[in-house]
Amino acid sequence: MSSEIDSATLLSQASQLIDLALAAGADKADAVVVRSRSRSVSVRLGKVEATEASESDDFALRVFVGNRVASISATPGATDARTIAERAVAMAKVSPEDPFACLADEADLAKSYPDLDLFDGTEIPTDALAEAALAAEAAAMTIPGVANSSGAGASAGMGGMVLATSHGFSGSYMGSRFGRSVSVIAGEGTKMERDYDFDSRLYFADLDSPEEIGRRAGERTVKRLNPRQVDTGKNVTVVFDPRVARGFVGHIAAAINGASVARKTSFLRDKMGQLVLKSGLTITDDPLIVRGPASRPFDGEGITGKKLAMIEDGVLQQWFLSTSTARELGLKTNGRGARGGSYVNPTSTNLTLEPGTIDPEALIRQVGTGFYVTELIGQGVNMITGEYSRGATGFWIENGEIAYPVSEVTIASNLKDMFMRVTPANDIDRSFSIVAPTIAIEGMTLAGR
Repeated sequence: MSSEIDSATLLSQASQLIDLALAAGADKADAVVVRSRSRSVSVRLGKVEATEASESDDFALRVFVGNRVASISATPGATDARTIAERAVAMAKVSPEDPFACLADEADLAKSYPDLDLFDGTEIPTDALAEAALAAEAAAMTIPGVANSSGAGASAGMGGMVLATSHGFSGSYMGSRFGRSVSVIAGEGTKMERDYDFDSRLYFADLDSPEEIGRRAGERTVKRLNPRQVDTGKNVTVVFDPRVARGFVGHIAAAINGASVARKTSFLRDKMGQLVLKSGLTITDDPLIVRGPASRPFDGEGITGKKLAMIEDGVLQQWFLSTSTARELGLKTNGRGARGGSYVNPTSTNLTLEPGTIDPEALIRQVGTGFYVTELIGQGVNMITGEYSRGATGFWIENGEIAYPVSEVTIASNLKDMFMRVTPANDIDRSFSIVAPTIAIEGMTLAGR
C-alpha cells in the first residue's frame, strides 16, 4: 500500500469546493475527503470462501449561511463541483437555524501537526492473506476438543482524510490496518460452544502470528465446554476479562461524551467535578500516541488535541467535546471532534483505564468466590439511568481459582454503582483504541437457576 494519497490534488479539489460554495453565497465552509482501501480473505475448513476488495473516496462539503448549515456528500467526479456547492448553499438557506453549528475558532486550528507514524506501506498479496487465515484456522483445529470451524480471515487496509476549511486550515493524514481472526466450535449437538480470537495492528510486523491466534481461539473454546448454571445471588463479585472490560470502559466513554450531556441522555450529566469512579482510578485519552490505534494528528475540525485525564483519582474532569457541542455547553472544544462524513461529533481516541498494581491471578485469589466473565450478550444498558443488565458466560471462581465454565446467567447492577466498585489488575494491552485491564466489580446481582 502506498502512503501517497495525492493529498495535494485532493486538497485542491476540497479548496475548489469551498471557493465555489463561498461564491454561491456561503459565509463559511469546510470540505473533507475520507479515503479508504481494503482487501480481505475469509476461509472455512481449509478452503477460501471469499475474497473482497473495496476502495472509496468520499467528499463531504459543509456550508454555513448565517446560523443555518447544510452538508452534502458526493463521490469525486460523479457530480460537477459547482453543482455540489450550489446545491449545498441552497439547502442551507432553507434549513432551520442552529445557534451552535460552526467551524472551529480560527485561533484553535493546528498550524502544524505531528507525524504519528500511523502508516505502514507493506504490500500484502492476496495469497498471503489467504495463507495467514488458513494457518490460523489450522492451528485452532489442532487443539484437542475443537470439532468445527466458523471461519477465519485476514485483512489489510488503509484509511484517512483530507480536510480544508474556509478560514485557513488544510491537512491530511493516513493510517494502515492489518488484521487476523478465527472462530471455532467445540463439542457436538446441543453441547457445542463457540469462541474466537483476533489481532489488529497498524503495522503488519506487529501482528500476532496466525498460529498464536489460532491456538488461543481453540483453547478459549474448549475451556467453555460443559458449562453449568449457578444459583441466583446478590452481592456477587464479578471479574471482567480484558476483552469484556474494554466494553465496560466504552460505557464510561459514552457517559462522558459531551453530545450525550447536551442531549441530557447521560446519567453523569450533572457530575462534572465530582467523584464518579472509585477513588484512585484514572482514565486518560490521548490522540497523539505514536502508532496508537486511534491516534490522529488533528481532529475532524483541524484541531490538534492533547492527552487529557478525563477522570482523575475518580473525579470527572472533562467531557469529550467538539466545537459545536462545547458551544452548546458553554465550554471550549478539547479537540475530540470526529468527522463522520457530513457531521462532526465528539469521540474518544486512545482511551485507557490506567492499570492497578495487582496481577490478575492475585485479583482472582482476592475475590475468593465470584464470577469471571468472558462474554456478554444483549444490549441491556440504559445510558440515561445507568441501569445495567446483560446475559453473560464465563467461569465460576471458587477458593480463589477458576473452577468450571458457566453459561445462561444474567449480571445486573447500575453503572453508577459499578463505577464506584471497580478494582483493576495490572495486565494492560495498549494495542486497542479502548484499553482496560482485568477488573473486578463488587456487589452485582447474578440471576441464574
